[in-house]
Amino acid sequence: MSVILNLSEDHRDCIQEVTNVAMGQAGDKLARLLDTFVVLSIPHIAVMAPSDVAMALQAIDSNKSVSGVCQGFIGGGIAGEAMLLFNDTSFADLAKLMNYDDELDQQAERELLMDTTNVLFGACLSGIAEQIDMDFSFGPPMVLGQHQAVSEIFDFRNAKWEQALVTEISYELEGYNVQCDLLLIMTDDSIARLLKKIDYLVN
Repeated sequence: MSVILNLSEDHRDCIQEVTNVAMGQAGDKLARLLDTFVVLSIPHIAVMAPSDVAMALQAIDSNKSVSGVCQGFIGGGIAGEAMLLFNDTSFADLAKLMNYDDELDQQAERELLMDTTNVLFGACLSGIAEQIDMDFSFGPPMVLGQHQAVSEIFDFRNAKWEQALVTEISYELEGYNVQCDLLLIMTDDSIARLLKKIDYLVN
């Protein structure tokens, strides 16, 4: 736990720079796929307990319900989870952008969720792995829930970690009602290895 509490400003800046580049690459890939402009927020980085993450998610997504997807990743002693939360007003526009003409039922929304997630997660995690000279293996993406409250999608009481390094960034598609939040959650066991890797690369 001492390593977590001693996250220096230099480490925070390095992590923010790495994730900023990777998440920018993900946004660029999504923009090319959908042929529209993607607006990104500045990544927010913090060490959090599961209950803190739950509170942050509630603050991010004040909508009555959201839909979420997660995907685990591991490599070089670093393990974590990527999570994408969509506000529920975005599916009609997302379908239009992806030229999806079929009826927008629950299964169709699920496909749109997975397609968007694959683009963002793939580009973002690959970008991070490339910058820290590491290879990640990915688990299968899983739909956490559709049209549910944030508290149902992320139940902090089930978390198997005490503290994690959490990076959050939001994506919006200009001119469309499409907005999602991407979170990278690196578990407490992984933080020391990540910081060592960053120190090695910086020095």
